[in-house]
Amino acid sequence: MPVETSESFRSGFVTLVGRPNAGKSTLVNAIMGKKIAITSNTAQTTRHRFRAVLTREGFQLILVDTPGLHKPHDALGEELNTSALKALEDVDVVAFLVDASKPVGTGDEWVAAQLSRARSKKVLVLSKIDLVDDAELDRQRFAAARLGDWDAVVELSSTTGEHVQDFIDTVVALLPEGPSWFPADMETDQPIDVVVAEFIREKILRSFRDEVPHAIGVRVEEMGYDRKKDLHRIYAVVYVERDSQKGIIIGRQGAAIKQVGTEARLDLEQLLGTRVFLDLSVKVKKNWRRDANQIRRFGYGEGA
Repeated sequence: MPVETSESFRSGFVTLVGRPNAGKSTLVNAIMGKKIAITSNTAQTTRHRFRAVLTREGFQLILVDTPGLHKPHDALGEELNTSALKALEDVDVVAFLVDASKPVGTGDEWVAAQLSRARSKKVLVLSKIDLVDDAELDRQRFAAARLGDWDAVVELSSTTGEHVQDFIDTVVALLPEGPSWFPADMETDQPIDVVVAEFIREKILRSFRDEVPHAIGVRVEEMGYDRKKDLHRIYAVVYVERDSQKGIIIGRQGAAIKQVGTEARLDLEQLLGTRVFLDLSVKVKKNWRRDANQIRRFGYGEGA
Protein backbone atom coordinates (compact mmCIF):
# COMPACT_ATOMS: atom_id res chain seq x y z
CA MET A 1 0.00 0.00 0.00
CA PRO A 2 1.39 3.43 -0.91
CA VAL A 3 1.99 5.81 1.98
CA GLU A 4 0.27 9.18 1.77
CA THR A 5 2.69 12.11 1.77
CA SER A 6 2.66 15.89 1.45
CA GLU A 7 1.49 17.45 -1.78
CA SER A 8 5.03 18.50 -2.69
CA PHE A 9 6.35 14.93 -2.46
CA ARG A 10 7.43 13.44 -5.79
CA SER A 11 7.62 9.74 -6.55
CA GLY A 12 7.84 7.49 -9.55
CA PHE A 13 9.50 4.74 -11.53
CA VAL A 14 12.58 5.30 -13.68
CA THR A 15 13.73 2.57 -16.05
CA LEU A 16 17.38 2.46 -17.09
CA VAL A 17 17.92 1.02 -20.58
CA GLY A 18 20.84 0.71 -22.95
CA ARG A 19 23.18 -1.70 -24.65
CA PRO A 20 25.09 -4.24 -22.54
CA ASN A 21 27.81 -2.59 -20.42
CA ALA A 22 26.45 0.93 -20.94
CA GLY A 23 26.81 1.47 -17.19
CA LYS A 24 23.26 0.95 -15.94
CA SER A 25 24.04 -1.16 -12.88
CA THR A 26 27.06 0.96 -11.99
CA LEU A 27 24.81 4.03 -12.04
CA VAL A 28 22.31 2.31 -9.75
CA ASN A 29 25.10 1.62 -7.24
CA ALA A 30 26.38 5.19 -7.49
CA ILE A 31 22.91 6.59 -6.85
CA MET A 32 22.28 4.26 -3.92
CA GLY A 33 25.72 4.92 -2.43
CA LYS A 34 26.32 1.20 -1.99
CA LYS A 35 26.49 -2.03 -3.96
CA ILE A 36 22.98 -3.11 -4.91
CA ALA A 37 23.54 -4.42 -8.45
CA ILE A 38 26.38 -6.61 -9.67
CA THR A 39 28.71 -5.33 -12.38
CA SER A 40 31.31 -6.76 -14.77
CA ASN A 41 32.61 -6.28 -18.29
CA THR A 42 30.72 -9.38 -19.46
CA ALA A 43 27.55 -8.94 -21.53
CA GLN A 44 24.36 -10.19 -19.84
CA THR A 45 25.76 -9.45 -16.38
CA THR A 46 22.30 -8.19 -15.38
CA ARG A 47 19.77 -10.99 -15.80
CA HIS A 48 17.12 -9.82 -13.37
CA ARG A 49 14.91 -6.81 -13.79
CA PHE A 50 14.89 -5.37 -10.31
CA ARG A 51 14.07 -2.17 -8.48
CA ALA A 52 16.31 -0.08 -6.28
CA VAL A 53 14.52 2.43 -4.06
CA LEU A 54 16.01 5.77 -3.04
CA THR A 55 13.91 7.68 -0.51
CA ARG A 56 14.91 11.16 0.57
CA GLU A 57 13.11 14.18 1.98
CA GLY A 58 10.71 15.28 -0.74
CA PHE A 59 10.94 12.30 -3.08
CA GLN A 60 11.07 8.56 -3.64
CA LEU A 61 12.92 7.41 -6.74
CA ILE A 62 12.33 3.81 -7.85
CA LEU A 63 15.07 2.75 -10.27
CA VAL A 64 14.35 -0.19 -12.55
CA ASP A 65 17.61 -1.78 -13.69
CA THR A 66 17.27 -3.92 -16.81
CA PRO A 67 19.35 -6.41 -18.80
CA GLY A 68 21.25 -4.80 -21.66
CA LEU A 69 19.33 -4.83 -24.94
CA HIS A 70 21.13 -6.85 -27.60
CA LYS A 71 20.65 -9.26 -30.50
CA PRO A 72 19.77 -12.54 -28.78
CA HIS A 73 21.62 -15.77 -29.59
CA ASP A 74 19.60 -18.16 -27.40
CA ALA A 75 16.45 -18.43 -25.30
CA LEU A 76 18.16 -16.69 -22.40
CA GLY A 77 18.99 -13.68 -24.60
CA GLU A 78 15.41 -13.52 -25.87
CA GLU A 79 14.06 -13.69 -22.31
CA LEU A 80 16.37 -10.90 -21.15
CA ASN A 81 15.32 -8.66 -24.06
CA THR A 82 11.66 -9.30 -23.25
CA SER A 83 12.30 -8.35 -19.64
CA ALA A 84 14.08 -5.12 -20.59
CA LEU A 85 11.40 -4.05 -23.07
CA LYS A 86 8.63 -4.88 -20.61
CA ALA A 87 10.24 -2.45 -18.19
CA LEU A 88 9.43 0.43 -20.58
CA GLU A 89 5.73 0.05 -19.82
CA ASP A 90 3.97 2.10 -17.17
CA VAL A 91 6.99 4.03 -15.91
CA ASP A 92 7.35 7.76 -15.41
CA VAL A 93 10.83 8.24 -16.88
CA VAL A 94 13.07 6.23 -19.19
CA ALA A 95 16.80 6.94 -18.94
CA PHE A 96 18.70 5.80 -22.03
CA LEU A 97 22.38 5.23 -21.23
CA VAL A 98 24.94 5.60 -24.01
CA ASP A 99 28.58 4.77 -23.32
CA ALA A 100 30.52 7.94 -24.13
CA SER A 101 33.72 5.96 -24.63
CA LYS A 102 32.35 3.97 -27.58
CA PRO A 103 31.06 5.26 -30.93
CA VAL A 104 27.29 5.47 -31.23
CA GLY A 105 26.32 2.55 -33.45
CA THR A 106 23.47 0.48 -34.83
CA GLY A 107 22.94 -1.14 -31.43
CA ASP A 108 22.25 2.24 -29.85
CA GLU A 109 19.98 3.15 -32.76
CA TRP A 110 18.00 -0.06 -32.27
CA VAL A 111 17.58 0.57 -28.54
CA ALA A 112 16.52 4.17 -29.20
CA ALA A 113 13.90 2.93 -31.66
CA GLN A 114 12.40 0.70 -28.95
CA LEU A 115 11.83 3.76 -26.79
CA SER A 116 9.07 4.88 -29.14
CA ARG A 117 6.77 2.46 -27.29
CA ALA A 118 7.33 4.36 -24.05
CA ARG A 119 4.97 7.26 -23.36
CA SER A 120 7.06 8.45 -20.45
CA LYS A 121 9.58 11.28 -20.18
CA LYS A 122 12.91 10.41 -21.78
CA VAL A 123 16.37 11.33 -20.51
CA LEU A 124 19.54 10.78 -22.53
CA VAL A 125 22.47 9.82 -20.30
CA LEU A 126 26.03 9.89 -21.62
CA SER A 127 27.90 7.61 -19.21
CA LYS A 128 31.60 7.00 -18.54
CA ILE A 129 32.59 10.57 -19.39
CA ASP A 130 35.74 10.10 -17.30
CA LEU A 131 37.09 7.90 -20.11
CA VAL A 132 36.95 10.55 -22.87
CA ASP A 133 38.36 14.00 -23.55
CA ASP A 134 36.25 17.08 -24.29
CA ALA A 135 36.51 16.72 -28.08
CA GLU A 136 35.32 13.11 -28.02
CA LEU A 137 32.52 13.98 -25.61
CA ASP A 138 31.34 16.71 -27.99
CA ARG A 139 31.19 14.18 -30.85
CA GLN A 140 29.34 11.65 -28.73
CA ARG A 141 26.89 14.26 -27.48
CA PHE A 142 26.01 15.28 -31.03
CA ALA A 143 25.63 11.69 -32.27
CA ALA A 144 23.57 10.52 -29.28
CA ALA A 145 21.27 13.55 -29.29
CA ARG A 146 20.17 12.67 -32.82
CA LEU A 147 18.85 9.28 -31.66
CA GLY A 148 15.60 10.73 -30.36
CA ASP A 149 13.69 13.56 -28.74
CA TRP A 150 14.86 14.07 -25.17
CA ASP A 151 13.27 15.86 -22.24
CA ALA A 152 16.72 16.22 -20.68
CA VAL A 153 20.35 15.28 -21.26
CA VAL A 154 22.82 14.38 -18.51
CA GLU A 155 26.52 13.56 -18.84
CA LEU A 156 28.04 11.69 -15.91
CA SER A 157 30.58 9.27 -14.54
CA SER A 158 29.29 6.70 -12.08
CA THR A 159 32.86 5.70 -11.26
CA THR A 160 33.97 9.15 -10.10
CA GLY A 161 30.50 10.32 -9.07
CA GLU A 162 30.68 13.33 -11.38
CA HIS A 163 27.17 14.68 -12.12
CA VAL A 164 25.41 11.68 -10.53
CA GLN A 165 23.54 14.08 -8.26
CA ASP A 166 22.63 16.11 -11.36
CA PHE A 167 21.01 12.98 -12.77
CA ILE A 168 19.01 12.47 -9.58
CA ASP A 169 17.87 16.09 -9.55
CA THR A 170 16.95 15.99 -13.24
CA VAL A 171 14.89 12.83 -12.94
CA VAL A 172 13.14 13.84 -9.73
CA ALA A 173 12.04 17.08 -11.42
CA LEU A 174 10.34 14.98 -14.11
CA LEU A 175 8.47 12.79 -11.62
CA PRO A 176 4.83 13.47 -10.76
CA GLU A 177 3.67 14.34 -7.28
CA GLY A 178 2.54 11.20 -5.56
CA PRO A 179 2.77 8.85 -2.58
CA SER A 180 5.69 6.86 -1.26
CA TRP A 181 5.29 3.45 -2.91
CA PHE A 182 7.76 1.56 -0.73
CA PRO A 183 8.85 1.78 2.93
CA ALA A 184 11.48 4.47 3.50
CA ASP A 185 14.07 1.92 4.67
CA MET A 186 13.62 -0.42 1.69
CA GLU A 187 16.49 -0.35 -0.82
CA THR A 188 15.61 -3.17 -3.25
CA ASP A 189 12.70 -5.43 -4.07
CA GLN A 190 14.97 -8.42 -4.70
CA PRO A 191 14.64 -11.36 -2.29
CA ILE A 192 17.82 -11.78 -0.28
CA ASP A 193 18.58 -15.22 -1.74
CA VAL A 194 18.52 -13.73 -5.25
CA VAL A 195 20.88 -10.93 -4.21
CA VAL A 196 23.23 -13.48 -2.64
CA ALA A 197 23.20 -15.64 -5.79
CA GLU A 198 23.97 -12.61 -7.93
CA PHE A 199 26.91 -11.57 -5.74
CA ILE A 200 28.36 -15.05 -6.21
CA ARG A 201 27.79 -14.97 -9.96
CA GLU A 202 29.55 -11.61 -10.18
CA LYS A 203 32.76 -13.11 -8.82
CA ILE A 204 32.62 -15.83 -11.47
CA LEU A 205 32.05 -13.26 -14.21
CA ARG A 206 35.10 -11.34 -13.03
CA SER A 207 37.29 -14.46 -12.74
CA PHE A 208 36.61 -16.26 -16.02
CA ARG A 209 36.48 -15.25 -19.67
CA ASP A 210 35.16 -16.47 -23.01
CA GLU A 211 32.04 -18.63 -23.02
CA VAL A 212 32.14 -19.91 -19.45
CA PRO A 213 30.57 -16.84 -17.73
CA HIS A 214 27.58 -16.90 -20.09
CA ALA A 215 26.87 -20.54 -19.20
CA ILE A 216 26.75 -19.84 -15.46
CA GLY A 217 23.64 -19.88 -13.35
CA VAL A 218 23.65 -19.65 -9.54
CA ARG A 219 20.96 -20.72 -7.12
CA VAL A 220 20.94 -20.51 -3.32
CA GLU A 221 19.68 -23.87 -2.06
CA GLU A 222 19.71 -23.10 1.66
CA MET A 223 20.34 -20.03 3.79
CA GLY A 224 20.00 -19.58 7.52
CA TYR A 225 21.12 -17.34 10.38
CA ASP A 226 22.75 -18.62 13.58
CA ARG A 227 22.02 -15.96 16.21
CA LYS A 228 24.40 -17.39 18.80
CA LYS A 229 27.34 -17.20 16.42
CA ASP A 230 26.06 -14.16 14.47
CA LEU A 231 26.70 -16.21 11.33
CA HIS A 232 24.86 -16.75 8.07
CA ARG A 233 25.25 -20.22 6.57
CA ILE A 234 24.74 -20.21 2.82
CA TYR A 235 24.71 -23.25 0.54
CA ALA A 236 24.68 -22.40 -3.17
CA VAL A 237 25.03 -24.30 -6.43
CA VAL A 238 26.82 -23.00 -9.51
CA TYR A 239 25.30 -24.53 -12.64
CA VAL A 240 27.14 -24.89 -15.95
CA GLU A 241 26.18 -26.49 -19.25
CA ARG A 242 29.10 -28.88 -19.88
CA ASP A 243 31.47 -31.09 -17.91
CA SER A 244 34.43 -29.19 -19.32
CA GLN A 245 33.03 -25.95 -17.87
CA LYS A 246 32.60 -27.63 -14.51
CA GLY A 247 36.29 -28.48 -14.48
CA ILE A 248 37.24 -24.89 -15.29
CA ILE A 249 35.07 -23.44 -12.54
CA ILE A 250 36.38 -25.89 -9.93
CA GLY A 251 40.00 -25.49 -11.00
CA ARG A 252 43.01 -27.56 -10.05
CA GLN A 253 42.40 -29.15 -6.65
CA GLY A 254 39.42 -26.83 -6.21
CA ALA A 255 41.53 -23.66 -6.25
CA ALA A 256 39.30 -21.65 -8.63
CA ILE A 257 35.98 -22.24 -6.86
CA LYS A 258 37.69 -21.63 -3.50
CA GLN A 259 38.87 -18.22 -4.71
CA VAL A 260 35.37 -17.35 -5.96
CA GLY A 261 33.97 -18.34 -2.57
CA THR A 262 36.52 -16.23 -0.67
CA GLU A 263 35.80 -13.11 -2.75
CA ALA A 264 32.03 -13.61 -2.61
CA ARG A 265 32.09 -14.15 1.15
CA LEU A 266 33.77 -10.79 1.74
CA ASP A 267 31.03 -8.99 -0.21
CA LEU A 268 28.29 -11.00 1.47
CA GLU A 269 29.60 -10.16 4.94
CA GLN A 270 29.33 -6.48 4.07
CA LEU A 271 25.85 -7.00 2.62
CA LEU A 272 24.51 -9.00 5.56
CA GLY A 273 26.47 -7.34 8.35
CA THR A 274 27.49 -10.70 9.85
CA ARG A 275 30.09 -13.39 9.38
CA VAL A 276 29.29 -15.75 6.52
CA PHE A 277 29.92 -19.44 5.95
CA LEU A 278 29.61 -20.07 2.22
CA ASP A 279 29.50 -23.54 0.69
CA LEU A 280 29.69 -23.68 -3.13
CA SER A 281 29.19 -26.73 -5.31
CA VAL A 282 29.20 -27.03 -9.11
CA LYS A 283 26.71 -29.05 -11.15
CA VAL A 284 26.02 -29.59 -14.85
CA LYS A 285 22.61 -28.73 -16.31
CA LYS A 286 23.06 -29.29 -20.02
CA ASN A 287 21.97 -26.50 -22.40
CA TRP A 288 19.91 -24.73 -19.75
CA ARG A 289 20.14 -21.40 -21.64
CA ARG A 290 18.05 -22.87 -24.47
CA ASP A 291 15.23 -23.98 -22.20
CA ALA A 292 12.78 -21.24 -21.19
CA ASN A 293 11.54 -23.26 -18.22
CA GLN A 294 15.06 -23.69 -16.85
CA ILE A 295 15.75 -19.98 -17.37
CA ARG A 296 12.71 -19.08 -15.32
CA ARG A 297 13.64 -21.53 -12.57
CA PHE A 298 16.81 -19.51 -12.14
CA GLY A 299 14.62 -16.42 -11.85
CA TYR A 300 16.04 -14.76 -14.97
CA GLY A 301 13.99 -12.66 -17.36
CA GLU A 302 10.34 -11.69 -17.54
CA GLY A 303 8.81 -15.06 -16.82
CA ALA A 304 10.42 -15.31 -13.40
